[in-house]
Amino acid sequence: MEKKSLSITGILCSMFSGWNWVARCLYLFWNICSLGVSGGLVQSCGHIIPESPVLALGSNFTALCILNESCLDFGNIYANQIIWKIKNKVVPREQYREINRTVSSVTFNDTSSLATPLTCNVLADGQIEQNIYGITVTLGLPPEKPTNLSCIVHQQSKLTYPMTCTWNPGRHTFLDTHFKLKSRWPRENFPDCISKDANNSCTISDVQFFVNLEVWVEVSNALGKNESDRLVFDPIEIVKPLSPHNLSVNSGILPTVLKLSWENRISTAVMKLKFNIRYRIVNETNWMQVPSEDTASPRTSFSVQGLRPHTEYVFSIRCMKEDGVGYWSDWSEEKTGVTTEDKPSKGPSVWRIINASSSPASRTVHLMWKALEPLEANGVILRYEVTVRAKSPPFHSPWKYNVNTTSLTLKLSNRTYEVTVIAYNRVGASPPSVLLIPTSNSKAPVKNIRTLPKDGKLWVGWTAPNSNVLKYVIEWCLLSNSSDCIMEWQNEPGNIQGTYLKGDIKPFKCYLITVYPLYADGQGSGQSVKAYLQQDRPSKGPTVQTKKVGKAEAVLTWNHLTVDEQNGFIRSYTIFYKTIDGNETAVSVDPSKTEYTLSSLTSDTLYTVRMMAYTDEGGRSGPDFTFTTQKFGRGEIEAIVVPVCLAFLLIVLLGVLFCFNKRDLIKKHIWPNVPDPSKSNIAQWSPQVPAKHNFNSKDQMYPEGSFTDVSVVEIEADDKKSFSEQDLKPFDLLKKEKSTSEGHSSGIGGSSCMSSPRQSVSDSDEGETTQNTSSTVQYSTVVLNGYRDQTPVQVFSRSESTQPLLDSEERSDDHGGGSDSTTQRQQYFKQNCGQDENNTDRPCFEIAKQIIPANEEDLAGFAQLQISGQSSEPLGLGLEKSTQEAALSDVLQTSTEGQTVRYETVEGNPPSVDEMPKSYLPQTVRQGGYMPQ
Repeated sequence: MEKKSLSITGILCSMFSGWNWVARCLYLFWNICSLGVSGGLVQSCGHIIPESPVLALGSNFTALCILNESCLDFGNIYANQIIWKIKNKVVPREQYREINRTVSSVTFNDTSSLATPLTCNVLADGQIEQNIYGITVTLGLPPEKPTNLSCIVHQQSKLTYPMTCTWNPGRHTFLDTHFKLKSRWPRENFPDCISKDANNSCTISDVQFFVNLEVWVEVSNALGKNESDRLVFDPIEIVKPLSPHNLSVNSGILPTVLKLSWENRISTAVMKLKFNIRYRIVNETNWMQVPSEDTASPRTSFSVQGLRPHTEYVFSIRCMKEDGVGYWSDWSEEKTGVTTEDKPSKGPSVWRIINASSSPASRTVHLMWKALEPLEANGVILRYEVTVRAKSPPFHSPWKYNVNTTSLTLKLSNRTYEVTVIAYNRVGASPPSVLLIPTSNSKAPVKNIRTLPKDGKLWVGWTAPNSNVLKYVIEWCLLSNSSDCIMEWQNEPGNIQGTYLKGDIKPFKCYLITVYPLYADGQGSGQSVKAYLQQDRPSKGPTVQTKKVGKAEAVLTWNHLTVDEQNGFIRSYTIFYKTIDGNETAVSVDPSKTEYTLSSLTSDTLYTVRMMAYTDEGGRSGPDFTFTTQKFGRGEIEAIVVPVCLAFLLIVLLGVLFCFNKRDLIKKHIWPNVPDPSKSNIAQWSPQVPAKHNFNSKDQMYPEGSFTDVSVVEIEADDKKSFSEQDLKPFDLLKKEKSTSEGHSSGIGGSSCMSSPRQSVSDSDEGETTQNTSSTVQYSTVVLNGYRDQTPVQVFSRSESTQPLLDSEERSDDHGGGSDSTTQRQQYFKQNCGQDENNTDRPCFEIAKQIIPANEEDLAGFAQLQISGQSSEPLGLGLEKSTQEAALSDVLQTSTEGQTVRYETVEGNPPSVDEMPKSYLPQTVRQGGYMPQ
């Protein structure tokens, strides 16, 4: 680093303080100028000794800081005020030593802790630290002795031989170190060769042979010098010649010989050479070498023997000094050559596949043979000759086939045959390959066949049979789903019991291996085994599904992994299943199974199941599958549904039987009898005609428009209790006429169709009321057309029908002037109640019971009683007398015209006046006519 110093001006100015500092600085400046040195440099207050030293690592070092006298006079600075620092780090005072008032020293026992810069500092007045001086310290190591000095002479041409020497420079010194290669003859020194590159080599441009040369290395740096051991040698002994060139390769007369020729690039006057020749087959990496004793003499050509016929070779050559002193040259450029063809050295390997035929007397034989390897073919194979001859009677001439493929299919009988295959190239034929095709594999087979991966190959072993085996045939093929099993085989001698497969055996693939023993007179059956060169985990796990799911069990099913997915032998399956919030359960399954039943499951629960397949190298899991167990088990639903259905059927059956037994009661309440107007006897009501009349079909019983409305009002029988005895008195008169009215009454009061007549009013007090009285009593009204524009009159008619008449007949829109509705009713009665001459007995209504006074006097009396008001309005109608008289007058008038109106007594309360839209007048009807009440 640069030296650091402090001038007197800087130190003293920093020491002044107070109001007079300006004057004092001016004084000092003048004083310092008088102390100036030549060149205008300011004198320093001190310096350090030694100046920029170079130190050895780990050595002792002492530095001195010397103050100038001028600083002592003006700055009051002394040695005891000096502070030493390394990189601004204060050195401990234990390492200081005050030599005198101007000199202070510092000592370092180990320079390894020393760093640069090293400075000398003082504390001036005011405790201000100022730097006096500083030095740069360089640390390093002295050079070591160079070792392993060696030299080599590289031939560059026939006349130029530079020499290069190399050495081991030793440890790194951390300093600038210089290496020099020195050389000399016994009486002459040569210029030094200064190393410039890596400090471990140097080249002398030219050397002289046949003279000893002394060589050594000298090294130096700031801490010292050193030199290597000295070498003395003749440069001809360390020459590395140039390699031969213009190498050529030519075919010889024999198919196993190639001739090489080349040129040497060093004069035999300088040195004699020996050679190395190497060669290899094209596309191979292993080199072969000609024996060194065959090429230990000077030469420019050589014939290489023992080569393979019809094979391409690569050659290279190098040379060195004949006595072996010095260095081998580099290998020459490579050249190739091809040997000539020779006849095949061996016959092809033959095997067969026998397919059973439908005919027992014949079979199909597929012959196969392998193409010869190049070192066996010794040329290009042009064709194969196959000869088949019978070995059992009847004998026949051999069959010969010339093919250019490696297979042949024959149709042979079930006899023993011998097959011979010969390969031909341009030179000649190979030795024959013989295969025996026996009638059957009846000989002893091998035993205990086994496989073992070893050294990246698949070894197959077996136990030999007791018989004398001629040879073994090992047959194998790769099992795959994507391709057929392509058969490969190899022949092995009969004296071995194990061998490596010679094909391209791949890891993680399954092979089917079969061993056949061949005998002189037959062969044994093949014994097979599956094997892997290397196993791995399966590529995927099994996909599990449910075959059947119950309440507490589930039947799982899956398919075996394909042979391409197994990657090894499947040793076991494991099924894992769990619920959503439950622990996972594992079950181990035999690898031969494809179905398993999970039991003790929870009903109506979602399960997740997966399956893992394991080989010797580990397992892999398949996809997850979910299923839900059933809520009910097998038969539980039937146990519930069948009783419920049976109970339902029983209830339905009992209901049907009950309805059948109570059909009358049900009919009464649900669908009572409806009167049939077509069977009514209302057409027979006429004062002039007896009970049974024969009318002319052209004469209508009732003129058109006689009836305008017919209505029925039901009153419960129990309601009669509400009537007082006074109210029922008018009805007592009717009891007397019971016997006479029963045989002659007919009208709308009867029940419909075939219902028998019933009494509507009790005629005795001996308890017959309940038996003879209907549960309900209806009112039927007959509305007559007005006579000569008079207002029509509604009258009562007793009816025991349990249902009202047609709804359209019960109501009338307008009784005073309802001509449209009256006309419709008239048309209805014309259609349904008309009588013809031949059927005068069919009534429009069948009357259950009529109560009619026995004579006109009774009728007149009854009517008079009602009119005079003695009845006290037994029916509760509240009708005025004028209205009754008018109505009776109209009735009497209409009765003379052949119209009949009947009145029936009523049990119970009759409807009130407010409930009736029409006025009702009770009337008594007899066959002779109508009498007013």
